[in-house]
Amino acid sequence: MELSKELLSLLLPELLITHFEIIEHKIEKKDVHIYFKEKSDHPVEEKDKELIGHGFYNEITIRDFPLRGKSVFLHIKRRRWKNKKSNEIVKRNWELVAQGSRMTVDFAAFLKAISQY
Repeated sequence: MELSKELLSLLLPELLITHFEIIEHKIEKKDVHIYFKEKSDHPVEEKDKELIGHGFYNEITIRDFPLRGKSVFLHIKRRRWKNKKSNEIVKRNWELVAQGSRMTVDFAAFLKAISQY
């Protein structure tokens, strides 16, 4: 069963829906694990360079808003490319994880806001 993009946009950060594909999910007793892989389209900011795919970085796991009383963990694999001319490794600069935490930026902002009450 495939979820619509509109429904996913209510549950997940927009960045993940736009630039990543869901490759797997697991629902356990207390946890939901969603696995993402970055799409293969080249970074727009590097459009003038000739890039070739160069594998993936190690998977990162971050925590997101709980769903129906279950903790949500997002497992994300980011791509890297290699510049054919300079052999430089190129990657997108994602702002997925809040500074100093292992949570999404939105979730960290939410927790910060409710802790002020």
